[in-house]
Amino acid sequence: MNLYPLFANLRGKRVLVVGGGHVAERKVAALRKTGADIQVGAPRISRQLALWVASGSIGHHRAEFADDWLQGAWLVVAATADRALNRRIAAAGERCRVFVNVVDDAELSSFHVPAVVDRSPLLIAISTAGAAPLLARLLRERIESLLDASLGPLAALAARYRQRIRARFPDLTRRRAFLETLFGGKVAAELRRDRPLAAERALEAALAEVTMPNPRGSVVLVGAGPGDAGLLTLHGLRALQQADVILHDRLVSTPILELARRDALFIEVGKQGGGAQTPQDRIHALMLEHANAGRRVVRLKGGDPFVFGRGGEELEFLRAHAIDFEVVPGITAAIGCAAYAGIPLTHREHAQSLRLLTAHCRESIDTLDWRMLAAPGQTLAVYMGVGELPRIQRNLIENGRAPETPIALIENGSRPDQRVVRATLGDLASSARQHRLQSPTLLIVGEVAALADQLNWFGPQPLTIPVDKAHVLRAA
Repeated sequence: MNLYPLFANLRGKRVLVVGGGHVAERKVAALRKTGADIQVGAPRISRQLALWVASGSIGHHRAEFADDWLQGAWLVVAATADRALNRRIAAAGERCRVFVNVVDDAELSSFHVPAVVDRSPLLIAISTAGAAPLLARLLRERIESLLDASLGPLAALAARYRQRIRARFPDLTRRRAFLETLFGGKVAAELRRDRPLAAERALEAALAEVTMPNPRGSVVLVGAGPGDAGLLTLHGLRALQQADVILHDRLVSTPILELARRDALFIEVGKQGGGAQTPQDRIHALMLEHANAGRRVVRLKGGDPFVFGRGGEELEFLRAHAIDFEVVPGITAAIGCAAYAGIPLTHREHAQSLRLLTAHCRESIDTLDWRMLAAPGQTLAVYMGVGELPRIQRNLIENGRAPETPIALIENGSRPDQRVVRATLGDLASSARQHRLQSPTLLIVGEVAALADQLNWFGPQPLTIPVDKAHVLRAA
């Protein structure tokens, strides 16, 4: 069946919906957004339909279907559970030359209601001609995840300024270039930040330029999460698919990078503990270079940019150089890795507070308040500490944390090769040596860590050191 796609203006036009149940209610709810003159026909109608009738927003034929209901109608929706009645309605529509949709019956329908992605005034309709409605809905879900809510206001703004843009750029080639800048530049960025007045001012300024403005690039700091691509946010996915350049940490997983634009420039700027490092000044220089060249840059970080990710430093640099920026937070390692290990970071019976700390070098460890960190009733989540576990163990025990305190070491959290090692604080360093843990590994200290033994749901069961070896390793 070859359908001709179209979008109908139904404002003020009569639409008949035959049926009074929940299906009819759903169809009426969608039609109400169009401003149509909606008439519902059925002896009995749902409570919601009755409320709309009482408010005067829809009309009601309180009777069995009659052909004369179609008089003056532009469209008809048959939403009854009686196929014989639906066939009568479809036949009446044919005689009156009125398009009829019979819900879930492509054979009787002369028009189909598509799955719709609504970013009004931008609308995207998906149809399989009734062959596979579920497939259309699945495709709609995918497209929904790709399209930012700001596209609607962007389309509306472009419509308001359409005549001025045409007058300013009568040449089609120059007009297209301007619109590409409009849809991908500062105006769109301001709308994503929910700043409509700033977006309109940016558009006014661009129209006032004597020559075509040189597009200035921008930077988006995106948190990639702990590793599982499914934990990337929708905003993060959109940013990756719009990026010209992606500056990514070494620990960002391959499945996440594969979600980005295929033709983007990928630059690894390693930030892995114990390995080669890209100096922060070099990362700043790369962001500046590509943004000044008019490119859309994504600075892609593992976890969250603002949790031990130097996101604040990078934003300060961008602000100092007048580069537009946005931030897309990510699921930080403590939350993501703990969840995939079955460890609640807080628990009414075990921990009423949570502390996030980093131990990537000896200098950072020496600045910590170990007496406070050793207090009971709290959870410690230690980032980048795999190389300093003996010092962490010693400092906590010396300041009063019991050697029997449960701990968990989560290597490659949320990834297919995740490993969880369960032990006690007294066996912390020896457990890491026994299982040869490598970066990235998150350390969790506190009673909640023991819950991994029973709440683990992802990957293999937690590893432990056999009891007879534990004392030997601890002594060593």
